[in-house]
Amino acid sequence: MHDFKYIGHELYCEKVRVRDIVEKVGSPAYIYSYKTFTDHIAKIQKAFQSVNPLICYSMKANSSLAILDAVVKKGAGLDIVSGGELYRAQRVGCHPQKIVFAGVGKSAEEIEAALRYGILFFNVESEPELKLIHQIAESMKKRARVSLRINPDVDAHTHDHITTGKAESKFGIDLATAKGIFSRQKQYSAIDFCAIHVHIGSQIVSGDPFVKAFKKVLKFIDDIEKTYRLKIEYLNLGGGLAAVYKNEKPQTAEDYARKILPLFKGRKFRLVFEPGRFVSANGGILAGKVLYVKQTNVKNFAITDTAMNDLIRPTLYEAHHEVLPLTENPKARKWIYDVVGPVCESGDVLARDRHLQELNAGDYVAFMTAGAYGFVMASNYNSRLKPCEVLVKGSRFEVVRKRETYPQIIAGETIPNF
Repeated sequence: MHDFKYIGHELYCEKVRVRDIVEKVGSPAYIYSYKTFTDHIAKIQKAFQSVNPLICYSMKANSSLAILDAVVKKGAGLDIVSGGELYRAQRVGCHPQKIVFAGVGKSAEEIEAALRYGILFFNVESEPELKLIHQIAESMKKRARVSLRINPDVDAHTHDHITTGKAESKFGIDLATAKGIFSRQKQYSAIDFCAIHVHIGSQIVSGDPFVKAFKKVLKFIDDIEKTYRLKIEYLNLGGGLAAVYKNEKPQTAEDYARKILPLFKGRKFRLVFEPGRFVSANGGILAGKVLYVKQTNVKNFAITDTAMNDLIRPTLYEAHHEVLPLTENPKARKWIYDVVGPVCESGDVLARDRHLQELNAGDYVAFMTAGAYGFVMASNYNSRLKPCEVLVKGSRFEVVRKRETYPQIIAGETIPNF
């Protein structure tokens, strides 16, 4: 579900014509729908309202301060993976007890900052990490609340780059090792083992992998609570719900709730969810302009001012993003195009072999479903400027991140005197 649609033959974001935005702010530009983001948070809240979950938006998907402010005001917490994301969470006033800290490589400085802020818990990925958190908490005379991330060795049947629950993944702790950690819990006097975490991947269209993983984790919780007299307060189920990029038919939040809630009937721990892509992907587009149309004996290329440095997903994952003209022309001929950018890489292809209306220099196009892992993965490759970001709410829009300037991209550089 999203709030980008054609009215007449013009693409709109909520009540604003996208062409009007681009003609004012320039291109390329990321454009986000406030309503889509907040509606997706509301859908999860409603689907699971019977168990009063803690929903921590996974901000790595889209960490724009404007977006974070919107989801926090909707009642969500935040799932962070770095000190920079903690700083962003603080800037938008997220309550520390609604913040969980994930990631396999937390630094000592990041751990200290999170302890000072008083976050809800750390999702711990290894025993060496646990030892470091313990040492730091002890030195600060604090107790660190910890959620061990379990790797259940379950295949999520998604892209290899975004599956995280198989045994060979760098994420999580296998069941035997985790049990060993709990057997040594007395060594960790500055640690409160309050939660268990499991996250098996992203863009998962079926509920079956979730059920398989959660059953394993529930059995594990029963074992450790009985054997080691632990009380698990939270079960963090991670994220993974899919967004629609092309013609996928993923489960809705309601489908997901119906599938998994029976597993937790009678359980006293609180459920935590970390949705990211599900909330943000359909909430944004990347708008660009056609610079040239190049015809060869074998291909038609629509060369745009939008490139792989702006949207890396097609190059990195061979990801599909629908390409739509900002202005439809029903009478136009259809052509097959490769939509490409100006970057000096053969991989700078945003869309291959697409049947699109005839394009000409100066036409604007939208790369759909770009609200997740879009701007956050953008770079300055080829010394290109990062796009601006625009937020639309109803009939209003505002630039929430200015387009970079050339002085900004060299601001941290110096030329040595040797």
